[in-house]
Order: sequence, then C-alpha cells, then structure tokens
Amino acid sequence: MKIKPEFDLIPEEGWRKKIYEIVYLSNTKAGKIFDISLLTLILISTILLMVETIPIIRLQYYREFYYAEFFITLIFTIEYILRIICIKDRKEYIFSPLGIIDFLSIIPFYISLFFPVWHFVAVIRILRILRIFRIFNLADYMHDGRFIVSALRHSSRKIYIFLLFMIIFIIIIGSLMYIVEGGKNGFSSIPQSVYWAVVTITTVGYGDISPGTPVGKILSIIVMLCGYSIIAVPTGIVTSEFRKQNRNNFQCKRCGNQDNDDNARYCKICGEKII
Repeated sequence: MKIKPEFDLIPEEGWRKKIYEIVYLSNTKAGKIFDISLLTLILISTILLMVETIPIIRLQYYREFYYAEFFITLIFTIEYILRIICIKDRKEYIFSPLGIIDFLSIIPFYISLFFPVWHFVAVIRILRILRIFRIFNLADYMHDGRFIVSALRHSSRKIYIFLLFMIIFIIIIGSLMYIVEGGKNGFSSIPQSVYWAVVTITTVGYGDISPGTPVGKILSIIVMLCGYSIIAVPTGIVTSEFRKQNRNNFQCKRCGNQDNDDNARYCKICGEKII
C-alpha cells in the first residue's frame, strides 16, 4: 500500500498554513515541540492502557485512569480535527493509512462512553503507538517496504504449497499419536493431538501434553526434527526471492548482465551506468 508523504498536502495561505506547519512539519521550533509533546502523550497513553489491564490497579485507580484517558483522547481529537481542516484534500488524509490509524486511536473511547459493555474495544487505543511513524517521518521510507512485500508476493505460491504440506503432515501425525497413545496421556481426541503436533513442530513445546508410549516418543522425535524445516524452508524461499530481486535491480539495461556487485554503478561487461 502506497503512503503519500503528508508534507505534499500543501494548504492555502493564512492561518491554516501556520497550523499545517506545526502539525505536519517538524522543521520549525513549534513543529518540534508539537512532535515531542505528541510522542510523550502517545507513550503515556500506551503505558496507562497496559497498566489499566491489571485488575488490582484498575479497581483502585479507576477514576484517575478515566480522567487521564479523557484528557489524552480530547487532545488527540483536537489534533485530528486540526489535521483535517488545515489541508486541501481532506479525503486523501482521512482515508490514508495514517488517517485511519488516527481515527481508530480516538473512536474506541467515545464508543465505550455510550456502550460501556464494549469497554474492551478501548484496547484498540494501543494503535496510537503506530503514530510514531508520523512523528519520525518513517512514512517517507515506507516505499522501501515494497521490496519486502514484492519478495513475499513472488514466493507466495511456494509458501502456500509448503504450508499445505505442513497442515496435512500435522493432521496425519496428530491422528497417529491419538491411535498410538490410545486416548491417554492427554491425547484424548484427534483435535487435541493435532494441537500437540502444532506446538511440537513449531518447537514451542508447552509441555502440557507429552507421549508416554515408546512409539509415541519416537514419533515425537520425528516431529521435533521436522520442526526445523518450519524455519529453514520458508526462510530459504524468501531469501532466494530477495536475491533474485536484488540481481534485477543491478541488471544492465544494455546487455542484460545480472552479475554486477551490489555497490556497482556501472556494468562490468559493457560499462553502462546501472545506478
């Protein structure tokens, strides 16, 4: 998904331009103070949200948490409105990825006011931490992420086939363990046995279920050894695609040579400029 740099949304002259320079840009003293203040509020809000989930603290300081969140949400709401009124193309911001994040970071609090039963929705406020992308202007570099997305997309077919094979393998192993263990030692059903196979083959190993028969232990050794392929195979597929795309970036347009060094500026065969 392409994210357009917000500083390209130049508003009209006047008071809106001044607000724009403070809210969107950080090359002024006021803009830097605004970004630092916003970052501080984001960190405070994130910490409060995490601490608020602790039952003892939530019951003891419920009122303080409410007032603090009300104040922080009010500031974010004002900031969201200012971002809208000080730009020309308002729809472009509202429906942009960062605009949607800004909206989702404030709306849960207002929903919880009118529908207290939905108070768990307020956890979505944790999305405010994503706004750090804007403060540090990381959105300008999001196009570099397209390189990773492109590699994953080109290797998706191989990964899908691998995942399908793993699903079939896990179901078979889970069914075998159910038969071998005879429904004992925690393998009370095939779904429960499949759960054990997933936990084991991903090398997590919770230890809540473990085989007790010799054959079951041999099968578990096979599953654990196969678990290493969970990391090795997809990693190798994606890494190979990275290398292919990297070679394409340094492919000579004149002679088609791909055997150029990563830091090469000219083709080693014909001397054509490639960067």
